Amino acid sequence: MPTTIVDLGPATFFRLPGEAIVGAAVLLALPRKPRVVLAAAGGVVLAALTVLNWLDMGFKQYLGRTFNLVLDWSLLGDAQSYLEDSLGRTATLAATAGLIVLVLLLFAALAYAVVRLSDVLARHPATATRGTLIAGVVWITCSSFGVQLAGVPLAADSAAVTLQSQTERVSDTLKDEAEFRKVAKVDAFGATPPDQLVPDLRGKDMIFTFIESYGRSAIEDPIMAPGVDKTLAVRTEALKKAGYHAKSGWLTSATYGGSSWLGHSTSLSGLWVSNQQRYRTVMASDHLSLTKVFKKSGAWNTVGVMPGVQKAWPEQSFFGLEKVYNAFELGYKGPKFSWSTMPDQYTLEQFQKRVHGKKHAKPMMSEVILTSSHQPWGPIPKMVGWDELGDGSIFKGIEAAGNKPADVIADTTKSRQEYGKSIQYSVTALTEWLERYGTKDTVLVFLGDHQPIARVSGNHASRDVPVSIVAKDPKVLDKIGDWGWSDGLRPAHDAPVWKMNLFRDRFLTAYGSTPHPKKG
Repeated sequence: MPTTIVDLGPATFFRLPGEAIVGAAVLLALPRKPRVVLAAAGGVVLAALTVLNWLDMGFKQYLGRTFNLVLDWSLLGDAQSYLEDSLGRTATLAATAGLIVLVLLLFAALAYAVVRLSDVLARHPATATRGTLIAGVVWITCSSFGVQLAGVPLAADSAAVTLQSQTERVSDTLKDEAEFRKVAKVDAFGATPPDQLVPDLRGKDMIFTFIESYGRSAIEDPIMAPGVDKTLAVRTEALKKAGYHAKSGWLTSATYGGSSWLGHSTSLSGLWVSNQQRYRTVMASDHLSLTKVFKKSGAWNTVGVMPGVQKAWPEQSFFGLEKVYNAFELGYKGPKFSWSTMPDQYTLEQFQKRVHGKKHAKPMMSEVILTSSHQPWGPIPKMVGWDELGDGSIFKGIEAAGNKPADVIADTTKSRQEYGKSIQYSVTALTEWLERYGTKDTVLVFLGDHQPIARVSGNHASRDVPVSIVAKDPKVLDKIGDWGWSDGLRPAHDAPVWKMNLFRDRFLTAYGSTPHPKKG
């Protein structure tokens, strides 16, 4: 089997596996009892490699990377929760049970099959020996001359390669864990005195907003781009009329297709948080996050508005948030939109009522996570009058009339179309909120956390996401004038591209922070 869905085709299964030839030779040389034991063990190994291949296929299709045997088991629970939110509990339980039965049958069937084949070899030793020798010669010849069938090498060693790559992946993961722990202890601004942190933003209400799955594909893919680009142009002009100006660029995310928290933590920590172990290491450290900078300075109060958080969230401390409004603390009485617990427009209105619109002794630094553009992009909320939002009940009819998640998931073209519409909705909600409620001291930084899944963004899409800084005070954007970013909400195709972990230090430097390194 290949490790990607795009390579899955008939020619793949007509190749000559070198492992089977070696296995046949070994089994022919063994007495019955050790032969049966080895054959059964070989079948179990084949089943395990098959499952790992399936996981690699799924992870590459959705997350743009291979499955990590050490780190990724916890994500299977997240996948089940996502399906439950999208398709319902009954369908998810049925799918989970069916998958468990399928895997158990696979292990039993392959173990039985290899034992049975070993018995056939043992009953016909002469024929089996000749056949094994001939197959070996053919395999060596095809391998030496690169013989192909429909563009696929006829001589295969997929099982051995998979086993080797998984072993190397485990070893690399364990080494990376130890090395990254040392990296996380080094912080260019870790010892900076509070009065030397972002002095050029004092008095500003800072808002850092992540738009779920807002990736480069939304702006440049021929299916999604026309609608999204039009929305960005319209909203740029609307903000300009309200006195706001924006600059935009690109960041290369540490994640792809999902695991949004890796994108959040990478951009805010200044570290490349590309897997769950790195995330746990960073969250347990005293590394200075960009949002915590504002708390440490003593010049801001800090708050998080996170409708996607539905359980205990100890990361609050790392991000320096004095108060977090989760999915159950925003007073929402309307329907969920698949995984998203509430529409972005409602989230932003509650942010205004509970945080931004209130008088405070200090300016506010807020981290806001918008979730309406989370897959499966069905149903998608629609904008309503800001004065009509109430407790969110107004969205019941909109949710009921929207697309069913299963219909969107099953259709690639529709997934792309609906994804584009969801980005248009989120950008519109955010910029209308700013236009309606922003002040001369409001500074908005918003970005995507990652690209959407490969089925939407394409199998060879980049990991780039847009990032914009919007402000009414021209001095705020003057500070980043040398970044080369594009004017407006749409970054140009050739705008600078930075790795996402570089954003924290460049932002802190641009706004007057003085580096005082901490070295663990």
